[in-house]
Amino acid sequence: MGSQEVTNWQGKHVTVAGLGVSGIPAAKVLHGLGAVVTVVNDGDDERSRAQAAELEALGITVRLGDGATLPEGTELIVTAPGWKPDKPLFAAAAAADVPVWGDVELAWRLRGPDAAPWLAVTGTNGKTTTVQMLASILEAAGLRTAAVGNIGVSLLDAVLGEERYDVLAVELSSYQLHWAPSLRAHSAAVLNLAPDHLDWHGSMEAYAADKGGIYEGNRVACVYNLADKATEDLVREADVEEGCRAVGFTLGAPGPSQLGVVEGILVDRAFVENRQKNAQELAEVSDVNPPAPHNIANALAAAALARAFGVPAAAVRDGLRAFTPDAHRIAHVADVDGVAYIDDSKATNTHAAEASLAAYESIVWIAGGLAKGATFDELVAKSAKRLRGVVLIGADRALIREALVRHAPEVPVVDLDRTDTGAMLAAVQEARRLAREGDTVLLAPACASMDMFANYNKRGDAFAEAVRELGASA
Repeated sequence: MGSQEVTNWQGKHVTVAGLGVSGIPAAKVLHGLGAVVTVVNDGDDERSRAQAAELEALGITVRLGDGATLPEGTELIVTAPGWKPDKPLFAAAAAADVPVWGDVELAWRLRGPDAAPWLAVTGTNGKTTTVQMLASILEAAGLRTAAVGNIGVSLLDAVLGEERYDVLAVELSSYQLHWAPSLRAHSAAVLNLAPDHLDWHGSMEAYAADKGGIYEGNRVACVYNLADKATEDLVREADVEEGCRAVGFTLGAPGPSQLGVVEGILVDRAFVENRQKNAQELAEVSDVNPPAPHNIANALAAAALARAFGVPAAAVRDGLRAFTPDAHRIAHVADVDGVAYIDDSKATNTHAAEASLAAYESIVWIAGGLAKGATFDELVAKSAKRLRGVVLIGADRALIREALVRHAPEVPVVDLDRTDTGAMLAAVQEARRLAREGDTVLLAPACASMDMFANYNKRGDAFAEAVRELGASA
C-alpha cells in the first residue's frame, strides 16, 4: 500500500484505531469506499458504546475495550493521532508488515489529481493562530481556502467534500506528522520547538524529527524562525524539491530571504525581485491583533507562507486586519482601576506562558494547574524582572512557587491552597490587591487546566467572569 497505490478500496481490510474526532470520519469514509472496516478502541464507556452503535448501523465492526489486538486479515491500520507509537497494536502491525497511517496520511492519499496544495504549519505554540491568520490572508487575496487539520474543517472533509479549494491552510500536530510519512506540502513552517508531549514521542529528538517531517518534499519554501535555531536545523536536514528555499522570519530587521520588522512595518525580503537590495512593505505592526511579540512572529510566518503561494502584499495587510484571535489567547477582558486584565488561558505550557509574559512590562501573574512534567526555572528566571506579584492556583502550584523562591525571591507570592472552581474569583481578587495602576493582571497558567476545569476555555471563562465581578464592584 505505497504512495497513491490504493485506487480500489473494495474489499480491503482496514482497521481504524480509536473512536473520536478523526477515527469516526475515517471509518465512515473507508466504509463508503468499499473497504471492510473494523474499529478498535481501548475504552468501553457509555459514549464509546453510543458511537459504536452509530457505526455498526452502517455495517462497520467495532471492538470496544480491545485496542491491543490486531484484527485478523488487517491490510492497513488508520490510527487516531493521539495513539502512542509504542502501543502493542503497532508492534503487532510491524511484525505482520502492516502499514500504519494517520488521518492526515489518509487524507493526503485520497486527494484527487487536481487537489488543492497544502500550506502547512506546525510548532509547539502558535499553530492555530498562524493558520487562521494565513487563511484570512488567502481569503483577502480572493482565494478559496479553509483552515483545516488540527482545527476547523476536518482534512478528510476538505479533501473529499463538494467544495473546491484553491489552497488549504493546514495545522498539523507532532502526533499527526508522526503518522503522515507521505505528506508533501507546497510550503511549510515550523514556528518554534520546545519540550512538549515528550511522554508520547519518547525524547526531544524524536519530537523534533516528527515536527521536521513537515518540510519533507516542500516545493517552494521552508519557513523557519531565526530566533529558534532548532527550526533552522530541521530545514537543513530536510530533503526538499529542487529550487525550494529556506525563508526565515525575525522580529528584527530582515536580511535577504527573510521577513522581519523595520520601524513598525512588517517587511518581506524573500519574495521580491533582487532581494539583496529590495524590500516590500506588507503591513504595520498595528495591523496585527494583538501586537504582542510572539503574535507578530505568527503573522510573519503566515505572511511568508502566503507570499510563497504568490499572494500580493496588500492581501497580507488586509488579511491581518480582518483576523480576530480565538478566545482565551491574550484576550483583553477589561480595564479596572487603570489595570488591564488579560486572559491567556490557552498558555497551557511554559513556552506559551513565556511568550505571553514577554508581551507586558509590569505583571501580576496568575499561574498554576497541571504541570504535565514541566519545570519552571527557565520561565521564572526569564520573566522575573517583569513580575509585580504572583498568584498561584492549582494542583502543581508548588513547582512554580519553588522556582520563584530560587529566581525571583523578592516578588510577593500568594499561594491559594485551592483547586475548586471558585478559586479563580479569589485569585483575581488577590491579583487586584497586588496590582498598581498601569500594571497587567495576566492569566497565563503555564499548566493544563484539568485539575480544576473541564478545559482551558472554561478556565478562561471563569477568569473573565471574575474580572467582570471586580468591574461591577469597582
